[in-house]
Amino acid sequence: MKKYTIHRDVSPVKTVIDYSRELNEEQLDVVLSDDGPILVIAGAGSGKTRVVTYRVARLLERGVPPGGILLLTFTNKAAREMLHRVEHLVKMDTRYIWGGTFHHIGNLILRQHAERVGYRKSFTILDNEDAKDVVELAVKASGIDTKARMFPKGGVVKELFSYAANTMQTVDEAIRERNPFFYDIADEMMAVHRIYMEKKRETNAMDFDDLLTYWHRLLAEDEELRKLYAMTFRHILVDEYQDTNRIQSEIIDFMGLLNRNVMVVGDDAQSIYSFRGANFQNILDFPKRYGEAKVYKLETNYRSTPEILDLANNSISFNFNQFEKTLRSVKKSGVVPVVAPSRDVIQQAEFVAQRILELSDEGVPLDRISVLYRAHYHSMEVQMELTRRGIPFEIRSGLRFFEQAHIKDVVSFLRVMSNPDDEVSWKRMLRIFPRIGKKTADHIYAYLREQSDPFDPLISGAIANTFKGIRKENIEVWSELFGELKDLFADEAPGDMISAVLKHGYIEYLKLTYPNYEARLEDLGQLINFSTRYHSLETFLSELSLMSGISGEEIVAAGDTDDERVILSTIHQAKGLEWQVVFIIWCAEGRFPNPKAVEEGAIEEERRLFYVASTRAMDELYLCYPILAFDRQAGHIIMRPSRFLAELDGAKYEEWALSEY
Repeated sequence: MKKYTIHRDVSPVKTVIDYSRELNEEQLDVVLSDDGPILVIAGAGSGKTRVVTYRVARLLERGVPPGGILLLTFTNKAAREMLHRVEHLVKMDTRYIWGGTFHHIGNLILRQHAERVGYRKSFTILDNEDAKDVVELAVKASGIDTKARMFPKGGVVKELFSYAANTMQTVDEAIRERNPFFYDIADEMMAVHRIYMEKKRETNAMDFDDLLTYWHRLLAEDEELRKLYAMTFRHILVDEYQDTNRIQSEIIDFMGLLNRNVMVVGDDAQSIYSFRGANFQNILDFPKRYGEAKVYKLETNYRSTPEILDLANNSISFNFNQFEKTLRSVKKSGVVPVVAPSRDVIQQAEFVAQRILELSDEGVPLDRISVLYRAHYHSMEVQMELTRRGIPFEIRSGLRFFEQAHIKDVVSFLRVMSNPDDEVSWKRMLRIFPRIGKKTADHIYAYLREQSDPFDPLISGAIANTFKGIRKENIEVWSELFGELKDLFADEAPGDMISAVLKHGYIEYLKLTYPNYEARLEDLGQLINFSTRYHSLETFLSELSLMSGISGEEIVAAGDTDDERVILSTIHQAKGLEWQVVFIIWCAEGRFPNPKAVEEGAIEEERRLFYVASTRAMDELYLCYPILAFDRQAGHIIMRPSRFLAELDGAKYEEWALSEY
């Protein structure tokens, strides 16, 4: 039988850390805990990073060899910072500790055993762009006639493959769950996946998901190797455990098979990434999988005022599936959170901007203020109002609303109708259609420019006589679309023009081009609603140009501090961050919680999102919603406050009447 080299305990490091002085009682219990599985439920702002860091230091002091410790984090930066802090605490070389992301550790292990999964140790790692290119090569090699039928872009296909890998599903199962509108091409997608996997193996290349898939396969199929690593790692520590997916959870269980010294740290109340494949059950079921596990709770919060925590505790208490805990603040009492109903979305934006200016005058730096929202399009009016008032801002959730590709795509149709000489818009618009590349778009534009009415060849279909290679479907769509746009242009109806673009192929284009097509479709719906304020297409387009043409660098800060910018972010992007003042906008039923999530029974994850957003605030929290909203089809709608506001104890907040503000 093969012999293994096992890490033995080294001589204990002389204790130099006064743990009782450095840690609170809750943290101390975790750090000084005996061996065995440990679940740490670390509430928001409770110092979980400090606990992990000091636990590693304590293990080294006890004589556990650095090479026998595995520290798994969700960013390599987090691991480096923790280990640097450990080194400072124990004055010991920590380079031999295995620390980093799951993908980083998977890479290290596969470099030693790649042959066992059919690779050479010198394998290349494909970044996301390279992986997308290989997917597109696989599509071409599959023989699918993309000229005869539309097929998803490489990025969309790769995203689906990634979801399947991380949730340990087949491609067919992932399509059913994630992209049911691709079910009619499921066989082709699975064929592409087989070729994609073969091409990677032929070229000795792995993508990021393979680093987990093959690491898992090694441990699942090779008993000797599984035992080796289970004996090598005396202690395993996992940060942000609530964000692990199924494959990561199983890898941890394999690695901790023998010693069972697995310490996982996370907060079930901050599990908000199911759309990425994160499995909420991992943290809930840990005590079931490790029956002897000790469960600790960190409930002392160092971030927020008691008033903010009272509201957050009250909100999350309505979730049934959770480890119950109550956050307690160490800070002195502050201001009560504010619920601010506004007349409409315009007044909501005006309130946020005006209050930001007041806070700035009171000495709060702009970069210590954040505006959070459930969906990116919710921020549109706030972006516009901040721009108008010269308040600089930074968007963490993507591009500025009017600079996004799908917004510019749709607007290019309107620009062409308004100004037929707009070469940039013509070429952008034409390239949206199947099999129209840059060169073809250049030729078509040159031809249309020579016509007395550039729309006539498109509407009549006569363009097919000159460009015989253009798909028949394109000719038919152009005829219907531009005929409709011409009539609507005469009616000065920008909203109806956008709807026409969506109806004549752009929705299908979104599905085939972007993994997050639903969010982009929501953006376009909001653009349609926004357009109804304008009775002139020219005025509408001018406003869009002004909004997209002003960059943050061109705006003078309200305090003349160039580096300060208000942060605009989705709640998902804001997790782990904190600000002195937080505004949560669109806290209205039908917007937050997300209607689709409600439909799918994911209301508890939506409430966790509300909890995460609320606990980002240190000193002041404003919960805003408009009473009236406008929908082009339904007209004016009376908005009800989000159920997350309605279910709160009224003593937890103060309601402001903005009509007097």
